[in-house]
Amino acid sequence: MPIYEYRCGQCEKQFDATQSVHARVEDTVCPHCNAQSATRLLSACTAQVKGTRKTGFAEMKAYNMLDERMDKFAKLPPLMGKRAAPDAAPPSEPSTGGTTEH
Repeated sequence: MPIYEYRCGQCEKQFDATQSVHARVEDTVCPHCNAQSATRLLSACTAQVKGTRKTGFAEMKAYNMLDERMDKFAKLPPLMGKRAAPDAAPPSEPSTGGTTEH
């Protein structure tokens, strides 16, 4: 059952009441003067979220996946343009079985 905060309309004192969600404000009795003229106040509440349902978790996960993919794509050769030159290897001698131009 939730705890509600009230202010009495007669004595102007604030008090808390543990009530059902279905309790009516008009039926709330002030514990100080026993008047039924209380006004429900808007109070602060706290909540703690645990697990993967945290705010922004999906976005953080998407950015992490994007970074991982970009790292993998960076290792691939380029699709267009010049490719990196192969390592310097000793030049091979032309074969003697073909035609050569002089």
